[in-house]
Amino acid sequence: MAPKAHITPVVDSTSVFKDGLFDGKVLFCTGGGSGICKDMTRAVMRHGADAIIVGRNLERLKASAEELSKGTGRRCLPVQGDVRQPKAVQEAVAKAVEAFGRIDFVICGAAGNFLAPISGLSENAFRTVIEIDTLGTYNTIKATLPHVRVSKGSYIHVSATLHYKGTPYQIHVSAAKAAVDAISAVLAVEEGPHGIRSNVIAPGPIGGTEGMDRLGTKGADGLQNIRGIPAGRVGDVRDISNTTVFLFSDAASFITGHVIVVDGGNEHLRTFGLPYPEAVLDPQSVKALIKPRL
Repeated sequence: MAPKAHITPVVDSTSVFKDGLFDGKVLFCTGGGSGICKDMTRAVMRHGADAIIVGRNLERLKASAEELSKGTGRRCLPVQGDVRQPKAVQEAVAKAVEAFGRIDFVICGAAGNFLAPISGLSENAFRTVIEIDTLGTYNTIKATLPHVRVSKGSYIHVSATLHYKGTPYQIHVSAAKAAVDAISAVLAVEEGPHGIRSNVIAPGPIGGTEGMDRLGTKGADGLQNIRGIPAGRVGDVRDISNTTVFLFSDAASFITGHVIVVDGGNEHLRTFGLPYPEAVLDPQSVKALIKPRL
């Protein structure tokens, strides 16, 4: 009988970090209406912070803000805005400061992704992802920086691991996230003397998220296959949230300009989910394996 692999447990930040850790703090989060960034916001709020979540879908933002506020005793303000538009982000920041008087933490999490080969990716689609991920991050930094300087706060940018290797069907996001990593590093260097820290969280395969649903492939060879994850399981949003609480806390006061990969060791063994080279020689042959965009 083969030995059973160890599976690392999922823990919640409230079982590790003290209550009231972020009392009096304010979080500004783009992309906080859903997925990973929503749970990152939840974790920061559960430790005492108020929050502003920014996105394009106001109804989803309102529903998420109501949900995030329940049981925390903290306030979550939904603000509609497109991170591709500098003025929209500036207006969201103004509303945040009007409501709470300060901004201490910023999560740059607005993103877009889908599977497409270069031959099937339009110039407009490539540009759109760059605008959301890369320009959106820059616009958010520019709008929040004066306030984060005052609070001597911290930035977390949500990136990916796709650009560590030449990942087929991901040229748009690989380019966008590589730029985000570089932006964070320069921000850490330039703003460190002003008391600001900047780090990147690069999630691996996180189950139950929109990103996983979009990028996962159908069948046994999909990303849900845990045989390539040394930790023995697919990631949980709480794994990212716990890292968020740590990086924003004083325990990470000497950590800046770094990329923190949260993937259960997956990157060491990661392979492309679609058959190679068939997927690049004949994209139509693997079309049935790709989950449709919703």
